[in-house]
Amino acid sequence: MAKLVSKVYGDALFEEALEKQEVDALFEEVKSLQTVFAENQDLAGLLDNPKIGKEEKNGIIQEVFGGRVSETLMGFLTVIVEKGRQKEINAICEYFINAVKEYKKIGVAHVTSAVELKEEQKAQLLGKLLGTTSYQEFEMVYQVDPSIIGGLVIRIGDRVVDSSIKTQIYELRRSLSKLQIS
Repeated sequence: MAKLVSKVYGDALFEEALEKQEVDALFEEVKSLQTVFAENQDLAGLLDNPKIGKEEKNGIIQEVFGGRVSETLMGFLTVIVEKGRQKEINAICEYFINAVKEYKKIGVAHVTSAVELKEEQKAQLLGKLLGTTSYQEFEMVYQVDPSIIGGLVIRIGDRVVDSSIKTQIYELRRSLSKLQIS
């Protein structure tokens, strides 16, 4: 259900951003909004409190964000409160941000290596990803996991390229166990 809500509202905000030619501005605003809610759990809790009426919640939104965000985002926040979807605000923001990244051809690559990669290795990997995908830019997220032994695991969206030694050993064991059964 939450995924459907985030899609419906995220798509609506994205379509409005396109229509008003405010994609870049709203992208930055929504990222900031997400940070505000992440850093102020009390605000999220207040907006989700069932004892507080919608008018009062809209008053809180006006007080906190009025004059600080665009009319488009302000209207959007008001609609979310009116529809009782404030609990889903983070998921909606995340969906919108991902939609804008796809629109702008910005990929997010999660790279896991056994050891910290050197800057020249990172640059080489980025060049390879740009050359083999339709993305024009990448946000690179690096992680070190010694348990993969060697190689890389690269995840872009729902696609995974796993050249880790750990996976190769696992596949070899699986193949050998099939041979022993035969």
